[in-house]
Amino acid sequence: MDWNDTLTTLAAALGLGLLVGAVRERHHADRIGKAGVRTHALLALAGAIAMGFGNAALLVVLAAVALLALASYRTSRDRDPGLTGEVAMLVTVLLGALAHRSPALAAALGVVVAILLWAKAPLRRLSRDLISETEMQDGLVLAAAALVVLPLLPDEPVDPWGVVQPAMLWRIVVLIMAVGMLGHVARRAVGARRGLPVAGFFSGFASSTAAVASFGQLARAQAALRPAAVAAALLANLASLLLLAAVVGAVSPSLLRTAAAPLGAAALALALVAGGGLLRGGQADSLPPGPPPRAFQLAHALLIALLIAAVMLLAEALRRLFGDAGAMVAATIAAAAELQAAGATIARLAATDALTSTEMRWGLVALLASTTLAKTVLAFSAGGRGYGMRVGAGLAAMTAVAALAAWLVSGT
Repeated sequence: MDWNDTLTTLAAALGLGLLVGAVRERHHADRIGKAGVRTHALLALAGAIAMGFGNAALLVVLAAVALLALASYRTSRDRDPGLTGEVAMLVTVLLGALAHRSPALAAALGVVVAILLWAKAPLRRLSRDLISETEMQDGLVLAAAALVVLPLLPDEPVDPWGVVQPAMLWRIVVLIMAVGMLGHVARRAVGARRGLPVAGFFSGFASSTAAVASFGQLARAQAALRPAAVAAALLANLASLLLLAAVVGAVSPSLLRTAAAPLGAAALALALVAGGGLLRGGQADSLPPGPPPRAFQLAHALLIALLIAAVMLLAEALRRLFGDAGAMVAATIAAAAELQAAGATIARLAATDALTSTEMRWGLVALLASTTLAKTVLAFSAGGRGYGMRVGAGLAAMTAVAALAAWLVSGT
């Protein structure tokens, strides 16, 4: 017998039992018969000792504790119908048993259990008051998409040309939904009424194209807010650029590393131009329609995935007819309507080693140029000449800086 290991096991079991018991006792100090510090410490030690004798002994201890928990519940269910205390008793025994094999892991899980027990009121408020029914549904859909659907999809291509991988496309769907959820939570945390910057940035995760149009309508209706509306539209495009980087990284991490300089420079340019607009702009009395009330739109995420698949197939068809240049042309044209789909196509080409590092970087710059042209036209149409010129100038600066960074990197 190694006494050092034995003492470590018993110390970890005793510590986690005391911690869990202390939380339970503070929460139920006015209730007689509830398991507290001493009980949970003894339960953890019992689990550790029983595990030392083998699985059969641990099962006997668990059965005995389960009977004690049942008896405790039957005497207290009228005034406290919850089962948390009884379940905590069983968990403490199991953690004590785990301490026999991994004291560090058992101690860490003991802290997690204590936090969960302590956070009863905040968790109840979160689940009942802060999270709406719609947000709960969105969270469950996101969890199902990531943890149920994704593992079931094949990684192998399903088309004859070998470009459409269901698992890769679904990862993009999950990514878009997760980003939408994050933006929704952040916007709720700070409040849309804080001003156009928050509304603009998080609108971009839903649709930067729609954001450019809606903020253009605001600029046309309230000329005094034109600088702030321009800044909000540029921040929406910054969010779209960040989403592009995430999609590219999901398809081809090597392309994301290769294009880090142009994408980073483009993001910095947008942030600086938008910041200058905020210094000159005011706050809106009413905001244009921002992200939808739902955390994300599943149909929007699925549509982007379908567009990505369609653009990939078109790009592969053009590549077979005209070489890699044909695929690049298809992606560049697609960027005018959907930047993420075009970026995924370039990333797919990069993943198959069809492009050199220089071609990858300039391909992404071409996508930025295409989306700049399309959104500049939209900005003129939605917000008028002043709004269109300012938004177009900011987007042009984004593309120009990205091109400069790509040229500098290629020249080194």
